[in-house]
Amino acid sequence: MFHACRALLFKDGYREKSHYCVARYIEEKYVNNGRLDRIVVDLLDRFRELRHRDLYELDFSAIESDAEEAVKNAELVIKCIEKLIS
Repeated sequence: MFHACRALLFKDGYREKSHYCVARYIEEKYVNNGRLDRIVVDLLDRFRELRHRDLYELDFSAIESDAEEAVKNAELVIKCIEKLIS
């Protein structure tokens, strides 16, 4: 999801490595003007937070259904971004 959204920044001539900043850019440039559905930023933020928990919290554990949901949501985000890039 992160890299798909980052592709929009590259397309626009920007480069950023922060998950948070990518989400805010996508929100400002594409969601707020109706070019992209809010679900894309919401999913990006949700999985950014999960990634952070996974990396830094000792008691975090994912289960198979979490991974399946992540893949399903990533496919949705990628399709939305592909429409804008094409």
